Amino acid sequence: MILPVRLRRLKPDPYIVAILLMVVLATVLPVRGVAAEGFAWLTKAAIALLFFLHGARLSREAVIGGLTHWRLHLLVLAATFALFPVLGLALRALPPAILPASLTTGVVFLCCLPSTVQSSIAFTAVARGNVAAAVCAASASNLLGIVVTPLLVAATLGIRGHGDALGAVEAVALQLFLPFAAGQISRPWLRDGIARHGKLVSLTDRGSILLVVYGAFSAAVVGGLWQKVSGPQLLTLTIVCIALLAVVLAATALAARSLGFATPDEIAIVFCGSKKSLASGVPMAGILFPAPMVGLLVLPLMIFHQLQLMACAVIAARWAARVQTET
Repeated sequence: MILPVRLRRLKPDPYIVAILLMVVLATVLPVRGVAAEGFAWLTKAAIALLFFLHGARLSREAVIGGLTHWRLHLLVLAATFALFPVLGLALRALPPAILPASLTTGVVFLCCLPSTVQSSIAFTAVARGNVAAAVCAASASNLLGIVVTPLLVAATLGIRGHGDALGAVEAVALQLFLPFAAGQISRPWLRDGIARHGKLVSLTDRGSILLVVYGAFSAAVVGGLWQKVSGPQLLTLTIVCIALLAVVLAATALAARSLGFATPDEIAIVFCGSKKSLASGVPMAGILFPAPMVGLLVLPLMIFHQLQLMACAVIAARWAARVQTET
């Protein structure tokens, strides 16, 4: 009976399967030409709706509350926007024979992204950590990421061709932050409906990302993505992502314990500080980089995203069991 239970835990997330299916669909039947232009506008509208719903769903207290726990938030932000980019720059030194420059650029890009919100909070809750702190830390990371991520991308990758850093910040703010702010303003009228139709909101959330992934990989396939990435390179990229995740998980746990945080706080720090957001990363890639580059650039993010979900699911279950034993 033990083996089947363990196998069920290793069952892939249906959302990850859906994302992989979008990649397959884009490979077999990519959108191109005039249809691609129309699809791009549809995708922008879907992303705007996504961030509008995030703004309407997240309570004002969750956005501005919990700021008194500044040490925890600073540690999460330091891991997200300092430790990760430093590690990304270190990995950029890998010779092209090991990992091509296009993929290392994608690794550096994922290192500049904010943390996730939903999975960080969910895993913190499963592990019996400080959920309120996780809500505030993950939300702060995402809000700051709207401004900080484009600046980090410009600083680490030296982007010049697709607009300057200020222009990138402005583009991200208009496409992501403005709908989020509109959602916050509309929250008093929409929160009850959103609470009643949580599944519909979640479907819209995930569906919009599937559209983005399909559009991004379509552009990449048309540009010759699979002629640029080989099987050994994908394997190497996966190993790099595993190493990156392992280092950050260990570093956040060690830092939390060294600074004297309680176990519930340590759980929130580890889960919020070790993750990167696919929901924010794919739209940002579409804004910050030319369309033919996006599919290749988000490939490391997609691999890292799947790895972080699997690893954190195991860690959260073990943490929950340990906390239950201690109590």
